[in-house]
Amino acid sequence: MPLASRVLVAGLICALAGCAGLPAGVDRPSSSAYVDTGGTRIGRALAGAVAAHPGKTGVVPLLSGRDAFAARMIIARTAERSLDVQYYIWHADTTGNLMFEALWQAAERGVRVRLLLDDQNTRGLDPTLAALDAHPNIEVRLFNPFTSRALRIGDYTHSFARLNRRMHNKSFTADNQISIVGGRNIGDEYFEAGTTVAFADLDTVVEGAVVHDVSTQFDAYWNSESAYPLASLVPAAPDTGAALLRDAWSKLSDSPEAAEYIDAVRETAFVEQLVAGTLEVEWVSARLVSDDPDKVLHPPERREIQMGPRLQAAMGRPGSEMDLVSPYFVPTQEGTDALVAIAARGVKVRVLTNSLAATDVAPVYAGYVKYREALLRGGVRLFELKPQSDEKPHGKFRAGSAASLHAKTFAIDRSRIFIGSFNLDPRSARLNTEVGVVLDSPTLASQLSGAFDRSIPLRAYEVRLTADGKGVEWVEQTAAGEVRHSSTPGASASRMFFVNLLRILPIEWLL
Repeated sequence: MPLASRVLVAGLICALAGCAGLPAGVDRPSSSAYVDTGGTRIGRALAGAVAAHPGKTGVVPLLSGRDAFAARMIIARTAERSLDVQYYIWHADTTGNLMFEALWQAAERGVRVRLLLDDQNTRGLDPTLAALDAHPNIEVRLFNPFTSRALRIGDYTHSFARLNRRMHNKSFTADNQISIVGGRNIGDEYFEAGTTVAFADLDTVVEGAVVHDVSTQFDAYWNSESAYPLASLVPAAPDTGAALLRDAWSKLSDSPEAAEYIDAVRETAFVEQLVAGTLEVEWVSARLVSDDPDKVLHPPERREIQMGPRLQAAMGRPGSEMDLVSPYFVPTQEGTDALVAIAARGVKVRVLTNSLAATDVAPVYAGYVKYREALLRGGVRLFELKPQSDEKPHGKFRAGSAASLHAKTFAIDRSRIFIGSFNLDPRSARLNTEVGVVLDSPTLASQLSGAFDRSIPLRAYEVRLTADGKGVEWVEQTAAGEVRHSSTPGASASRMFFVNLLRILPIEWLL
């Protein structure tokens, strides 16, 4: 059924049956991160390094999806006091269920688990979440929830302005001592677990000074007006809920797919180095940058509660180089003018985003195309990730493989780098909430810029103006030399038609 027809049907259902609003008078018991956690196993393990680097943050970038999964599982299994977990997407697939089980097992050890999920992507999860929430040591809250748990599209007919604002934050914190922040959600495509499309993504383990800031922002969201206790929205789990969950997890653990994945994770460099005690931690000055959770309650023009200006201030004014990685890149006229002005000062500006063949959100590509020629004429270099590449990555930063780009990271002057959930698009800037860390790390910033120097040109098309300046072409580096494409490479005619149609529609504010 076409979308317009589904919206009409949903509207008729609402009119005939009545559409309930959000529950009123909800009891939200306030809670906050534990502060006396230095005596936990994690606290004791980190104490020496933290003391040796006062005011600094230890950083370990997670470039491999399997490393990222292993890090979360190890942290969950080591926690003794608390797990504070905040995500936009959590899939009920192999890795998602393994992670749910890890939270349950932590709760069984007496760990307090607070799980905060944006409600946009929880369809079908209500029974699992209810069973988790029934555990005495687990509490689940949903951010900006739908009132209808089945026919969600009906809510859009009367609450679109509210439901269009989402919590895009991602953080995973144990004992207020160690955390993971970045771009990854929870699901197989983020952790290299055998999906047909894998996301090339980036997040980082942080320990030390900035972890307390991560916990503070989690508390702000957890206690916010937009976070609803699951019990206020979803019926309680049946008495058999816990048994059904444990049975499902047992079957999953016994499955060949899960066993093969876990074996592969055990062999990752991250796990090997952790076991050997050789995991390299860089200690740097760090700043957490995040939106106010009340951003979703106010008009998009309220810049004082948005992280965009805060991120700009934290990154500082580029002097010679600015390298940007954003899978969903819609610069808008304001952003285009700003990037061109930076390039006009002699700063080398380079951007990596998804090609049309690689992106999972074609409308975003349509929003980007409108500004592509203006950026190129202004001296900005543009790279579009290929959907597949056989080239080997250079250094730590990978542009992607048979993947769609999902990492959000920016580097300035090979000295500072941002890793987080913020895309360079109107949705991140004005509608959704975001979080990330700015690191004074010449090591990581130089590795990202080095990838633009060496590996990204091999794994992406560089978009250039044609010789006559009247259009664009895509330049591909191959073993046989440069190959030039006069039309969007790898994209079907139907997808190009769709993108060209979207370009003329007034939908930029939605992207």
